Amino acid sequence: MEESKSIKEPDPFSFDYLGSDLTEFILSHLPIRSIVRAAAVCKPWRSIITSAAFSRRVSAAKKPWLFLYGQNNIFLKNNQAFAFDPESNEWIKLPTALFPLPTSQAWTPLMFLAIAYATPEESFVGSGGFFFTTAAAKFSYAPILKDGAWRQTPPLKFSRCNPLVGVYDNRAGFSKFIVVGGVRFIGGLVDIEDRLAVEIYNPFSNSWDLCPPLPADFRSGNSSQWLSSALFKGKFYVFGIYSCFVSSFDLSKRFWSEVQTLRPPGVLFSFLISCQDQLVLAGLSNAPCGPSFNLWKVDEETMEFSEIAIMPQELLYGLFDSDEDDKLASLKCVGLGNLIYVFNEEHHRNYPACVCEISSDSGKCSWRRVPNLMVPANRFHKVISFCSTISLGNILRGEGEELGLGQAVH
Repeated sequence: MEESKSIKEPDPFSFDYLGSDLTEFILSHLPIRSIVRAAAVCKPWRSIITSAAFSRRVSAAKKPWLFLYGQNNIFLKNNQAFAFDPESNEWIKLPTALFPLPTSQAWTPLMFLAIAYATPEESFVGSGGFFFTTAAAKFSYAPILKDGAWRQTPPLKFSRCNPLVGVYDNRAGFSKFIVVGGVRFIGGLVDIEDRLAVEIYNPFSNSWDLCPPLPADFRSGNSSQWLSSALFKGKFYVFGIYSCFVSSFDLSKRFWSEVQTLRPPGVLFSFLISCQDQLVLAGLSNAPCGPSFNLWKVDEETMEFSEIAIMPQELLYGLFDSDEDDKLASLKCVGLGNLIYVFNEEHHRNYPACVCEISSDSGKCSWRRVPNLMVPANRFHKVISFCSTISLGNILRGEGEELGLGQAVH
């Protein structure tokens, strides 16, 4: 009888009660910010969360985040960075030191002054899990949200500003970077005659390969201000936001396809997005009942398109103070996975946004408003936006609390 009394019953309030498998399953369904905080609760949870297998599985399953980085050309201290996590439905304010400058480098007041009055040759962009900076022929990159991890490549063969940058995995399974277009400055003026070659960075050899430049049709607007891009089925698509020209670069055979025009009736401007297993064109149109924001599915073989969704009017008009034409021009659109974000890059109402989620099962499109930024955002000379997947391992190695993931901004 005494022997049976000595057997302890499992404590339902113990962290070990659920078992490691069930605990891991539950933790994996939390938003990333909650997972980071859970890692500090107890040693068993931290052991699960920091394991490489858990990090890979969670990172692959989570929806991509929307990033907004605002640059002020006069006062560097007014730069701000935000990320929107669609699973927790909240904005996170990020340290600006993570974005355009290597945090491991020591900066003097004079160097900060030089950046504050930065020349047009400097640019920043994010893509495929990386941040990138270009300054003349210099090119640097860092995994997103991994503190102190900036690396500089050998100089680009062609100095350029505001290029398109893409990330793709080759057959060996490691990432390569493709740099397309951009503009070159000579004496502070844009060189409109120079068609910059496509360059591909090979991290194994730490070198750049030269490839054919963008087709001449894009010469009048070959920077990221006038172009959007999409990586889809082994090809890097380049699309003119206003010209509606489209061409694809075969990443294996390294040649450009014939330039075509992809312009649905009434479109004023549009963006090409790789969305799950399809190409999607998202654009503002002039409709009989007023402006509308539409989504079209694009056949990558024929470049034919078919409408799949229209943004509800109340969401569209919620992005503006008025329906004046010049207000509509500040709309921007980015997307990845099954999410497409539309936002107003002007300061109005703290950069309002909405998102469309395309169901992977039915293809149905569901629109909703993105919560407002509750922290007042500054006025910027330039707003850089992009979508990217997030690596849980990078955040944990950078200590999530220090990276601003401990608290949301609303």
